[in-house]
Amino acid sequence: MPHSTSSKKLLNMFISSLNVQKKQGEWHWQWNKFYDDNKWLFTEWIYPNKLSDFKNKTVLDCGCGGGQHLNFVSPYCKSVTGIDLNTPDIARKNNKHNKNVKVIGSDLASIKLRQKFDIVYSIGVLHHTDDPSKSFNNIKKLAKKDGKVIVWVYSREGNFLNRTLIEFLKRYIFLKLPKNILWGIANSMAFLMYVPIYTIYFLPLRFLPFYEYFSNWRKLSFSRNTMNVFDKLNAPQTFFIDEKTIRNWFNKKEFSNIYISQYKGVSWRGSGTKK
Repeated sequence: MPHSTSSKKLLNMFISSLNVQKKQGEWHWQWNKFYDDNKWLFTEWIYPNKLSDFKNKTVLDCGCGGGQHLNFVSPYCKSVTGIDLNTPDIARKNNKHNKNVKVIGSDLASIKLRQKFDIVYSIGVLHHTDDPSKSFNNIKKLAKKDGKVIVWVYSREGNFLNRTLIEFLKRYIFLKLPKNILWGIANSMAFLMYVPIYTIYFLPLRFLPFYEYFSNWRKLSFSRNTMNVFDKLNAPQTFFIDEKTIRNWFNKKEFSNIYISQYKGVSWRGSGTKK
């Protein structure tokens, strides 16, 4: 079903969605400004799952943002539905060429759909919701029995500087600045970070903070790295998920084939098959 399907047909699938969380305009500015086309990074976030696992599956993208991940999976899927509270218009625009994509503007924590999906994923989004556990507990209901749930979230472990210094500066300074100025600051910060990343972080000093994480910077463009910095400064709220929490999400009572691993020392990858 194409994304341009009439609202009447969408409502046939869409039972109810009361927006509990407030819309955040910061994301609209960000995804109008930038588009992420790094498919390889997406494949690392969903590991050990592969894009080939999406073949002929019905898929739900929870927090589709600018719609870039919809573009990655749509060639493989039977159909893919994106949900986003803040930027569904941008996701639709960026996927207008994909006939098996549709996008719904709604809240992950409260959305209810008649349809259940073979694969439900949320990449880099749950930690920005008002209550990440509430959001996860809602989206897992949208997976079929024997369906797959996949998430990638920021970890509490390995993020001391982000949890303290960056979050403090963001709350009291960065979020109050005009976005064009904040984008300029992100560019400057990214530029300055290249000095240690291409010098001291080339040495085998694994005790350094963000050592694994910065290895990815050397694989990405300056523009993509600037967007990454901007994302840290622009997100209205960020919760850092600890290991206990993500293991509670993927508990053995509700899931089988559970896989949880830390990614680059600063985030968690989690997936499981719904019982």
